[in-house]
Amino acid sequence: MAKKRKKLSATVQKIIKPAVPSEPEKAEIAIHDAEDLYREIRIENTVVSESGEKAKLKEGANVDVIVEADSSATIKKPVF
Repeated sequence: MAKKRKKLSATVQKIIKPAVPSEPEKAEIAIHDAEDLYREIRIENTVVSESGEKAKLKEGANVDVIVEADSSATIKKPVF
């Protein structure tokens, strides 16, 4: 099934060390085109290459956030 997607530019604002060592490190990411109240997201700071190699994001890194959905989960945008 075809997927629809949108790519958003973002920047890693800070790396958050866990309060408890058994918890994962977090990356706070600011999405440039998002509304002010919803601009930052926090995710586990682990990314994986196509070959399966794990890495961490660096503070200040420019990244892309991709929103992807099945076509069945979207509606056609009206043309005005």
